[in-house]
Amino acid sequence: MSRSTTPEYLRFFPYEEPYEHQHEAMGRIREALDEERNVLFEGACGTGKTLASLVPALDYAREADKTVVIVTNVHQQMRQFVTDARAITRTEPIRAVVFRGKASMCHIDVGYEECQALRDTTREVVEKEEDLRSLEAREAELLDASQSGNEEAAEARGAVMSELESVQQELETIQEDRNVCDRFYRNLVGDTDAFYEWLYEDVRTPDDVYEWAEREGFCGYELLKEGMDGVDLVVANYHHLLDPFVREQFFRWLGRDPEDVIAVFDEAHNVEETAREKASKSLAEVTLDGALSELEDVEDYRAEAAENVVRAFRDALVATYEDGMTEFERESVGDDWEDLTVDREEGRDALTVDFLQRYTGDGYDRDLETALELGATLDKRYEQAYKDGETATRKECRVLQAASFVESWMRDGKKAGQYPVVSVRRDETGGLRGRAELYACLPREVTAPLFGELHATVLMSATLRPFDVVEDVLGVPDPVTMAYGDPFPKERRRTYAVDVPALYARNRDDPGVQETVTQVLTDSIRMTPGNTLAFFPSYAEAERYYHRVETDATPYLDRPGVRAEELRQRFVEDDHAVLFTSLWGTLTEGVSYDGDDARTVCVVGVPYPHLDDRMEAVQRAYRGAFGDGGNGHEDPGWEYAVEIPTVRKTRQALGRVVRSPEDFGARVLVDERYTTSEAADLGQYSVNGTFPEEERTELIDVRPGKLKFAMLNFYGDVDAWGPEGPPAP
Repeated sequence: MSRSTTPEYLRFFPYEEPYEHQHEAMGRIREALDEERNVLFEGACGTGKTLASLVPALDYAREADKTVVIVTNVHQQMRQFVTDARAITRTEPIRAVVFRGKASMCHIDVGYEECQALRDTTREVVEKEEDLRSLEAREAELLDASQSGNEEAAEARGAVMSELESVQQELETIQEDRNVCDRFYRNLVGDTDAFYEWLYEDVRTPDDVYEWAEREGFCGYELLKEGMDGVDLVVANYHHLLDPFVREQFFRWLGRDPEDVIAVFDEAHNVEETAREKASKSLAEVTLDGALSELEDVEDYRAEAAENVVRAFRDALVATYEDGMTEFERESVGDDWEDLTVDREEGRDALTVDFLQRYTGDGYDRDLETALELGATLDKRYEQAYKDGETATRKECRVLQAASFVESWMRDGKKAGQYPVVSVRRDETGGLRGRAELYACLPREVTAPLFGELHATVLMSATLRPFDVVEDVLGVPDPVTMAYGDPFPKERRRTYAVDVPALYARNRDDPGVQETVTQVLTDSIRMTPGNTLAFFPSYAEAERYYHRVETDATPYLDRPGVRAEELRQRFVEDDHAVLFTSLWGTLTEGVSYDGDDARTVCVVGVPYPHLDDRMEAVQRAYRGAFGDGGNGHEDPGWEYAVEIPTVRKTRQALGRVVRSPEDFGARVLVDERYTTSEAADLGQYSVNGTFPEEERTELIDVRPGKLKFAMLNFYGDVDAWGPEGPPAP
């Protein structure tokens, strides 16, 4: 197809020709945007979903005067977006900004509240300076007139001189006593034209902006915020759309109402968990202690009422975790938060009951209202003290934080979809500290209002299906759905389901099972002409087989806290290596292993998440919201919350290899629950049927001892071994 016969929107496409599936997807997305409909778009890894979404979105946005915002929660994808956006700017002039939060861009390293106070004071300084210049100019005019004999001018000049002196004194007081930001001051008074000319010449990263501003003495973050107004494309993080408070400001920086924004969500299967995190609220014991200390120094009639509710809640929290654990459990608590069960089927949770028993005032709701009023007063006082230079940092109001949370806890704790949790961990002194949390089980409480406000959204992922589950969980109204399987040659990939006994928790320590899995991994690595990725349900299982498997390949072990990108780089630079990692780590999705970077990927076991009380609460919430047996799902609780997200994790891992038409590789699923032959016997324990149909048809069941021969034949067929030939099976 020649460019002259292709749709107009392809002028944004930066390469010679799109894949056939890209071409079709772009047309359907363009039609959906015309109809103001949301899109659910699944496409195999490495097949150009980003461009297929961006190209029609940018075309429509230019025609309809909209702004396109593309967001991700994966750092490597952010870099890929920059690459794609730069390529688009070579074909069609667009203004694009890559936005990042203040925490990583502040040149003087202050918090959000401090930054806000500094900005306010700095603006006040600039305004006073402008007033001063205006008064000085007026005074000079009146002086000239009075010297010409104009008595009214002479009288008016006296009043101006008095006002000028007053403004001068105010300005000197601010400059001497109050905190200002020198970098933001330069933003306000300096010439920023050179920055914006530079910014729009190309697609600049936040690091580029930071370095430019650092060198020139400006605040790069504030310049970037100003630079988003009216641009064609913004690349940002999930946080900027899924956090309701941040989202409101973000739209203001864009200079757009929500209905004038088209949002593209990358790795959209992650939206569910991120939205849940943004909707959850928590309050630590240390904050309650801080609020009580704060109240000790407050001389205000409202302090007693505030102290009543804060102390009762704090003491109830401590009693809840101390009484809720045995001595052995208390001794075993570590540095990470551990949940305690406080929710009850009937009535309020244990923490609320204890709080109401301990509260001794005339009405906790009235005292809470008083505490909120006092907290707001104190917060304004702290802000003014920082602005006036009375304090070196902007003090946070713990009373306001504590009262706001307790109000939410008492109001929302028993609402559908809210799960009250008490957690405990060991602090740096060796003692125990608690935390109360309202865990939000239904992410659509965050996402449904957003999708209703925006002009349209495109949610794209390699593992988005089943679409009806996405519609339910995220509250996507009447979406256009499209799914494109792997378009690359089938003969250049194989997917094996190895009939290893189901790796339930009870089987993982069985010596015979461990020996079988070890042999399967050993054969997979030996029969791979290059690098192998080995994914496990946990880091502990990855480490177990890191020590068990012995081959001539260089082993790499991923651990929590290890810099994953550095490890990945060392792995891909090797020519015969194996990487052992967790499916729940950062190397499973949004990470490319192209060509020789990895030839085989093994997924050992079905990576179900830890089935704790929170997961049970999510299942209950989904059953309550979506019923039993609705939409062909026998148990929406289990399927929506556990099984489908788990299989998505597995599919993401499989997508790490074979990412271009010329690429080739093998995918090995090590667990009988993946096999087709055992699906009927395993019944509800099989996950075979959760895969999309076209992926199921590619699954090849194989016995453990036969895998090496299957892989030997496959890699021989694609002529992968080179002059040295294959190893002996």
